Amino acid sequence: MPGENLTRTEAAQRAESIATQSYAVDLDLTTGASTFTSTSVVRFAATPGTSTFIDLVAPSVREVVLNGRSLDPATVFADSRIALDELAAENELRVVADCAYTNTGEGLHRFVDPADDEVYLYSQFEVPDSRRMFAVFEQPDLKATFAFTITAPTSWHVVSNQPTPQPAAHRTVTDPTGTGAGDVEVATWAFEPTPRISSYITALVAGPYVVERSELTSADGRTIPLGVFARASLAEHLDADYVFEKTRQGFEFYENAFEQPYPFDKYDQLFVPEFNMGAMENAGCVTFTETYVFRSKVTDAIKERRVVTILHELAHMWFGDLVTMKWWNDLWLNESFAEYASTLATAEATEWTEAWTTFAAMEKSWAYRQDQLPSTHPIVATINDLEDVQVNFDGITYAKGGSVLKQLVAWVGQEEFLAGVAAYFRKHAWGNTELSDLLVELEATSGRDLGDWSRLWLETAGVNTLRPELEVDDHGRITSFRITQTAPAEHPTLRPHRLAIGFYDWQGDRLVRSRRFEIDIDGPSTNVPDVLSLDRPALILVNDDDLAYAKVRLDERSWAAALENLDAIADPLARSLVWGAAWDATRDGEAPASDYVRLVLGNIGRESESTTIRTTLAQLLLAARNYVAPARRTETLELVGDELWTLAQEATAGSDSQLQLVKYFANAACTAAHGDELGSLLDGTTTLPGLEIDADLRWEILEGLVLLGRAGTAEIDEALAADRTANGQQAAARARAAVPTADAKARAFDSVVAVDDAPNAIVRATTVGYTHVVDPSVLESGMDTYFASLDTIWAERSYHIAETLIEGLYPSPLASEALAQATRAWLASHPDAAPAMRRMLVESLAGVERALAAQAADV
Repeated sequence: MPGENLTRTEAAQRAESIATQSYAVDLDLTTGASTFTSTSVVRFAATPGTSTFIDLVAPSVREVVLNGRSLDPATVFADSRIALDELAAENELRVVADCAYTNTGEGLHRFVDPADDEVYLYSQFEVPDSRRMFAVFEQPDLKATFAFTITAPTSWHVVSNQPTPQPAAHRTVTDPTGTGAGDVEVATWAFEPTPRISSYITALVAGPYVVERSELTSADGRTIPLGVFARASLAEHLDADYVFEKTRQGFEFYENAFEQPYPFDKYDQLFVPEFNMGAMENAGCVTFTETYVFRSKVTDAIKERRVVTILHELAHMWFGDLVTMKWWNDLWLNESFAEYASTLATAEATEWTEAWTTFAAMEKSWAYRQDQLPSTHPIVATINDLEDVQVNFDGITYAKGGSVLKQLVAWVGQEEFLAGVAAYFRKHAWGNTELSDLLVELEATSGRDLGDWSRLWLETAGVNTLRPELEVDDHGRITSFRITQTAPAEHPTLRPHRLAIGFYDWQGDRLVRSRRFEIDIDGPSTNVPDVLSLDRPALILVNDDDLAYAKVRLDERSWAAALENLDAIADPLARSLVWGAAWDATRDGEAPASDYVRLVLGNIGRESESTTIRTTLAQLLLAARNYVAPARRTETLELVGDELWTLAQEATAGSDSQLQLVKYFANAACTAAHGDELGSLLDGTTTLPGLEIDADLRWEILEGLVLLGRAGTAEIDEALAADRTANGQQAAARARAAVPTADAKARAFDSVVAVDDAPNAIVRATTVGYTHVVDPSVLESGMDTYFASLDTIWAERSYHIAETLIEGLYPSPLASEALAQATRAWLASHPDAAPAMRRMLVESLAGVERALAAQAADV
């Protein structure tokens, strides 16, 4: 990735010397399958006589004209930049280039639907990829208006940030999309200019998408057109009415909470193929992964996640799009606010009222995991350049940041917090800000000084651990109670926490909260006088209601009660906290992994919350495969497979739990008996009441059979012939990569490393199948090849593909000292490797070292 970086210093210098005004971008999408013509006219002010550069990633530049003066592209275009000298006070720049379609999910992505051979395009620009579609000053604080003019086949829908105009200037072009289509009528769409926004939230989506339309009335009385789009071959599965319902609920919640009407003219939501992330907050033109179009039955966890994602992106229309960070060091605030706001809106405005339980089970577990890696960083991270930004789309930026905002709300009050946010939007609409701008407004509405809070929570890394310590008299009354706080040696900060302590007692056969105490704690030890002289309850839960960001331990008696009666805890959030505490203790080597396996198998069948089930089952498989002592691994995996199948048979017919248990059984199958059960499910010999073996579940079962050597290439090819879709292609790639032989693993590796034409979704699916193994030793022969390929991968692939390959092909299932030593050797021999690349290897090594420590503790 040479020549595509941008440093913060360069961005600051450029922002001091120029002020962007407008872009007129003309794109011709009728020039074939590889490239499109991009014409940019950029108007900007500058300090007279200064020099700067504009960004562009393109195979070729035809024309550069600055203030009527032609510049030689061969001279001024290099390293993804066009040099601009002798600037005037007011400038007009015209750049004509041939830009490239991608299949990596960066820039303007091109996808051909295997179901009908139709071409679909969509843009993805965050962080630095609008420069792959047009010449642009690629940094968030150089806002401007953007007017797009698009030429494309007349039959297409063309969608951007502004409402789609009527097309004009119809003509005929031969094979405009490079698919052998013959003569095709094309047209031109001329969009109105956007408001002043950052380039990374501009967007273009084009193709024969199917659309459902609706509208709503904004708080200021405007009619806001709504659209929901999907590919034609997926349209029958698009539940647009539900998406519109959640959107309306989100609009009403946010407009009331933020005291600011929706800032754009329309709101389109487009489900697009081969998307790298969950969604992207393009202004008025939000793109989503089309895995949120459900062609098969999905778990409630996925359904709820879609709602949270819809509301996350909608929150960005205010926080991120209307008001935008000045530089990427405040990316965390953009994403953390959307995480917090979307969870709040989901819990308070939709039917998913247990959204904070989901947040505890999913987001917080991600945050705690990320915050214990060697690469952890303060929430306000040092972002020196674009490569720093890319690796910081992580559990700190999203999940820890959202958790800390929840802690802040508990401290200052939700009403005061939202009032401060509303004032922030009023003051800074259409501008760029820094963290301090928000803190000023929150201090004004809450009356609290947030300087120390910001320093301790946002400028230091690491997670604290909280433990209750208590004594009782002979009558069971509490005579002393304190909460101790510790921090890891490498990140020794102790922080203030606003938290609740819950007392739980038996009511019939359920453990129910009988008392709750909300307190502030600080320092290494905090006494809790309010509980003195009270009877000791059956269970004491520190951080009840999950207000604080901290790992929690239970006292010995509460721990025993929780582990023996976890399924009896009535409140889903309290159960989630106990599940989390058990997992933390296992990961930290404080509790044997074998005990965690038994805990999960003994309780998961009665868990009601879908995301808790999903997260816990994933942790179960990691514990059994990587954390259990190697001498017990085989018998443990057999036990896990046996028990998951038993639990699936016992589950309520058609329930979410049943579906998840079957999916994880297919993933964990490791014996001939497991293969027999999977084969019977696949051919219909065995049926479970209420369970349909639909297209996606069929693929998961087939992959389980492939893992066991009970199916192979012939069966995969047969399944793909019956499912000639994008989903089918990805599932087939994953299944082929899961074939459990060294030769098959080598072929899978080469298919995405030695050859670079696979699209991002196939690359991702292949890496998942590659590391899906019953016997990890099948990966040993490829370990040297992996490390030998890293330099080439980083040098020749785009960032997202390189990240997928480096992280996804790392042979982590080996979880061995040999893998750890090989990783350390590579790091030692590559001290000057790109920091982002080294971070990926450092994090992978940390996972192996944690596994080895857990294995040693499993006695």
